[in-house]
Amino acid sequence: MIPDDVIDEVRARADIVDIIGEIVPLKKAGREFKANCPFHEERTPSFYVVPDKGFYKCFGCGKSGSVFDFVMEHLGMDFVEAVKHVAGRSGVEVREVKRSRPEDDPNRTLFEINAFAQSWFREQLLADGGASARTYLEGRGITADVAERYGLGYAPDEWRAFREAALKHGFDEDDMLELGLLKRSDKTPEPYDGYRGRVMFPIEGVSGKVIGFGGRILEGGGREGPKYINSPETRIYHKGENLYGLSWAKNVIRREEVAILVEGYMDVVSLAAAGFEHVVAPLGTAVTAQQAKLLGRYCTRVLLLFDSDSAGLRATFKAGDALLEEGLHPAVVTLPPGEDPDTLVRSAGRDGLKALLDDAVDVLDRKLQILEERDHFSSIERTRSAVDRLLPTLRAAKDPALRDIYVDRVAERTGVRRETLEAEMAKARPSGTHVRGGPPPRPGPLLRRRAPRRGAELQLLKVMVRGVEWVERAAELISPEDFDDPYHRAIFLLLLDAPETRAPPATMDPVAAQRFEEILADPEELAHGIEVFTNSVNRIRVSALDRRIQDLQRQIVAAAEHDAKLELMAEKSRLASELRELDPSYWASAARLRHSNDSNPNDPNR
Repeated sequence: MIPDDVIDEVRARADIVDIIGEIVPLKKAGREFKANCPFHEERTPSFYVVPDKGFYKCFGCGKSGSVFDFVMEHLGMDFVEAVKHVAGRSGVEVREVKRSRPEDDPNRTLFEINAFAQSWFREQLLADGGASARTYLEGRGITADVAERYGLGYAPDEWRAFREAALKHGFDEDDMLELGLLKRSDKTPEPYDGYRGRVMFPIEGVSGKVIGFGGRILEGGGREGPKYINSPETRIYHKGENLYGLSWAKNVIRREEVAILVEGYMDVVSLAAAGFEHVVAPLGTAVTAQQAKLLGRYCTRVLLLFDSDSAGLRATFKAGDALLEEGLHPAVVTLPPGEDPDTLVRSAGRDGLKALLDDAVDVLDRKLQILEERDHFSSIERTRSAVDRLLPTLRAAKDPALRDIYVDRVAERTGVRRETLEAEMAKARPSGTHVRGGPPPRPGPLLRRRAPRRGAELQLLKVMVRGVEWVERAAELISPEDFDDPYHRAIFLLLLDAPETRAPPATMDPVAAQRFEEILADPEELAHGIEVFTNSVNRIRVSALDRRIQDLQRQIVAAAEHDAKLELMAEKSRLASELRELDPSYWASAARLRHSNDSNPNDPNR
């Protein structure tokens, strides 16, 4: 903390006109200064700075405060950062004192080890042994200044170089093992360096402390192993709660009122080298609610700049929905085929990337564009499938005005009435078969007939774990809501997010995790993969349509108004036509069931 007497001195010596005037073009107005307000759009100046009293006030939007408040609001700094910023401009030396002793922090040692590791990796990059890493970074357009700003380093290709250096400083091996800086195996019980032959990216928390590391293997170095390895979850590092680059970018994001979200470390650093400093990345995971909330502290608009391949598109829309759920407004930047942010900024330069950023399209509009390009509105069946793909984004939109716009846009493009879309949006997510607050649907005769089709869900998942290409095909044809079994649906969603996953994540539902392990361990040979895949997908789609028809029938019975009944009956007829195209045997089976029910007046499903 900064002592109160120092804060008072900074406030007294600060020239509020000079500091605010660097950002806002102030004009003299008697003893005050005025300008158009920097916090809202206006044509007539209503923003005033009163130097005698050391405060500012906007009579339009009501913003007011001291010089510290202005710096915090406009530059996105916290209070301590704002005091230091103003002190630097005012010639006051700031000293901080601790509220408590450093040894009172139970995680102090872990932070100290990470700080030492960052410094040591940095030294190795600048030493003679780091020449190959420096050459690699230069080839990626990373200048020495940018590498220094982001604290980039190098882990030499030696088994215990870091360990020996750290032990000389008295650091505990168990702590270093916990942080992932050291590792141990059955073959080599003596701990060895966790990062070897890699360019090192220190990961900072918002406060600026190093909480973890990412290491990228050097290309052409002859080493084998994964392209990136990252710190494990620890007491000080939770990857789903942090964003790479945010500690450096937060003030620029606040000032620009927009963040660029990319996929990885190198994308962040490459874009920063090209002059884009408001860039962050998730830490090897899909964007989480915590990360979206964190980003929401600094802006409401986010540009999604992911790879242009199918996996990149899946990550884009998954991230878009997560951001929408936290009230942010995501837009999609479309890269040329085969490009990623790093390669594009090096080939097209700052101007080339800026043109693409300026052309960013709202996430829902981009979904509609892709569905149009893939001919998803060419038939009733494909349009219904398109609606299923659009519903998660409609549901995710937390901003009421934005959600209203989204519903209108989808209704206009698909021809589905707004009321119908809203009814679909209101359906419970776990089952997708009944409206929130209503009783769970009673299985009708057709549902009982289709129940064995859960076997089709299992067969499809068995095919999907045998290759990424099957995941991509399945994602084109069916949606998670088509699954009847919630555990199969959870596995399907997992594979869509991470097609190469071969172990259930720790956060997965225990039953779903057990099912997934059984699927992975299943020795069954699928000799006719395409046939199994096609049959399974068709059966799942038929079963999903069947459930929707039964749900509509219940709504028809419950509807009190004649017009409402007619609308529901029309929708049921439309779905029945789709079902007839997929499964001509449907009507014969339904007729047999109706005949059976007629001969059994006590059947409860009549």
